[in-house]
Amino acid sequence: MQQLFHRRSRKTGHPPGTLVHIGDEHTGPVEITVIDYTATTFDERVVASVEECFQYRDTPSVTWINVDGVHDVSIVERLGEYYGLHALALEDVVHTDQRPKVEDFGDRLYTVLRMLSVRREDGEDESQVTVESEQLSILLGPTFVVTFQEQGGDVFDPIRERLRTSRGRVRKLGADYLAYALIDIVVDNYFTVLEQLGDQAEDLEAELIEEPSRDTLAEIQGMKRAMIQMRRAVWPLRDVLNVLLRGDSQLIKKTTMPFLRDVYDHAVRVVDIVETYREMIGGMLDIYLSNVSNRMNEVMKTLTVMASIFIPLTFVAGVYGMNFDNIPELHWAYGYWYVWAIMLAVGLVMLLYFRRKHWL
Repeated sequence: MQQLFHRRSRKTGHPPGTLVHIGDEHTGPVEITVIDYTATTFDERVVASVEECFQYRDTPSVTWINVDGVHDVSIVERLGEYYGLHALALEDVVHTDQRPKVEDFGDRLYTVLRMLSVRREDGEDESQVTVESEQLSILLGPTFVVTFQEQGGDVFDPIRERLRTSRGRVRKLGADYLAYALIDIVVDNYFTVLEQLGDQAEDLEAELIEEPSRDTLAEIQGMKRAMIQMRRAVWPLRDVLNVLLRGDSQLIKKTTMPFLRDVYDHAVRVVDIVETYREMIGGMLDIYLSNVSNRMNEVMKTLTVMASIFIPLTFVAGVYGMNFDNIPELHWAYGYWYVWAIMLAVGLVMLLYFRRKHWL
């Protein structure tokens, strides 16, 4: 299970700007890919070292450098320093529990987003899904974009395909449009995650109505945790987009502003859906607790009815179980059967009375 918060004790005592990786442990190699393009040219390659990226910095083309893995802080440090990323922003890159935000350093714009994905839990219930959150750092410069991911695998394949085939506007516009496209596809992926969570919520709601169990409570808690991840990713994103839309950064052209407004609208819709699902899950928890309470009440009602029936029968049995010699009924020939008849009649009358009152 992915942690909501990471321990930051390793950073304690270090001066600001010290690069110490905080996040999930990864031991694999760091992969760096470079895509360099203009309206008429395209070059894509996987580089073996950071130094191979430096040749693209001062070219008139647009360059997208993607780093999969921030656990090797030396690579992050060398790449960030060469492309002019502030020391505090470099620190945020390797601290992978950052909230979405944007920092304007004049000729550099640093943005942090949360990239979400859905993972199905192994087990008997294949519909159980969990949300995994990964930090995405985007550095925007005049002619380049550098992205830092915690690990390999992302949602950017459609953008890569559009760049390869020169479909759409992305090859014709600048680095700011590429940065917008990356943000846009991250936000659009939130809808995909919410659709899968919505399907699970519908199944869970049907299970609550039909036959809830202890596993149902675990699923509700899993959904609640997923909504926490979604809310942490989406709520601060509106502030990020607001900063970009104010137009204070010289790196974002006016032609890109309408597209950013569209992303802002999508983010607001995602927030509305997340809040709706959170209310639904809270209602599901109330329904589950009500079902548990109702079942307990049914059990207690049954036991109460049984006890109420046997109380008068116990009284009759107690009276004729007393050790007195002068009990007239003890010498009746059919006294035993009379007592049984009285007890059965009392029990039958009480059952009929309870049914008439709809207590049974």
